[in-house]
Amino acid sequence: MSGSDRVGLSGPVEQPRGEMTVEEEGRLVVRVRLPLPASARPRLLLQPRPKKGEPEESGRYVELEPAGQDQWRAVLEAAPALEEGRWDAYVVGVPGEERTPLLPGLRDLRALVSGGGDGRTAPVAVRIPYATKDGRLAVRAWWRAMHAEAGRIVLAGDSMTVTARLFGARLGDGAAVSLHRRGQDTAVRQIALRAQGDQEFSFTVDYGELVTDGGGPGAGKAPVVWDVYVHPVTGAPRIRVARLLDDIADRKTVFVYPATVFGGVSARPYYTFDNDLSVEVGPRRRR
Repeated sequence: MSGSDRVGLSGPVEQPRGEMTVEEEGRLVVRVRLPLPASARPRLLLQPRPKKGEPEESGRYVELEPAGQDQWRAVLEAAPALEEGRWDAYVVGVPGEERTPLLPGLRDLRALVSGGGDGRTAPVAVRIPYATKDGRLAVRAWWRAMHAEAGRIVLAGDSMTVTARLFGARLGDGAAVSLHRRGQDTAVRQIALRAQGDQEFSFTVDYGELVTDGGGPGAGKAPVVWDVYVHPVTGAPRIRVARLLDDIADRKTVFVYPATVFGGVSARPYYTFDNDLSVEVGPRRRR
């Protein structure tokens, strides 16, 4: 049944709408307008969205407590953290419904706007409420034991310079940035970094280095994607460079960088579906 056709205890009931506030400590406060008797026991359900072809896993339930006439409130504490992925919000306990999707209401994300300051510790756990493309309320979550937060990206000539900060690791001997080409014949380009202390660093990617030795796309072929990592010390596991510490759940369509054209190709930095930093190198487009 659609939201406008659902029938509650005393007639038609609007589909519930959820408001979410992210607090500085990382907890989520959820407020839901739902006309139910005070004796009802509705619950908030955050359901992880399964990957294509995989079964649905168990979700996270939180009790909704009465908070005024037709108002209910739940608090999702910072711990335990949500696993990385997208979590759809539902209400369970509405008469006649197995689970009811929440429509998006006000989302107070002011605690996230300042980004990753010096006070943030590892592991990095992030929760960002957002409205899905089909108009529902969901939460985008990341959990990373080690993380490299991308900052400012400056484009100049045929290169880009990125500032970043490490969480959960320290820079030491042999620290370097590496770009890994996606695909079966993975190639790697290693780049020196400039350290400012043991966590802050910057690096410059010369796009020309990504097209040498067959690294770039051929004429008329699909673009080549290079994923950006940092190795904090020699022999350490690589850490993905990403931008997670603010209020933007889907950065890919929000931060769109211009392409640099040189020779027969074009190159541009971009953020992936998971807000990870990559570089796309493609054939030069004809106008």
